[in-house]
Amino acid sequence: MIKLKIKSGDTVRVIAGDHKGSEGKVLRVLREKNKAIVEGVNMVSKHTKPSAKNPQGGIVKKEAPIHISNIALVDPKTKETTKTGVRKEGDKNVRFSKKSNQVL
Repeated sequence: MIKLKIKSGDTVRVIAGDHKGSEGKVLRVLREKNKAIVEGVNMVSKHTKPSAKNPQGGIVKKEAPIHISNIALVDPKTKETTKTGVRKEGDKNVRFSKKSNQVL
């Protein structure tokens, strides 16, 4: 398992694959599979049967996981993709953007 530098709530951009260039917020990170679910990216259609929860059934659009290696963190200041680092501020470790040196 690789060390993941992307957390839920981060804004990311897809850098490879069919959805290259699209941006969204990370909804969930699946650590055991090295994947993340990004809002509005990698949408798939799922056919559902009628049930008590969904009496009509039909086709439901939902986000599918995308591999961590295909997404990059977006710097909130410059709006470009960036790498992250960790540094101590007081007694806490904080993540920072290597492009703008801003705390994430």
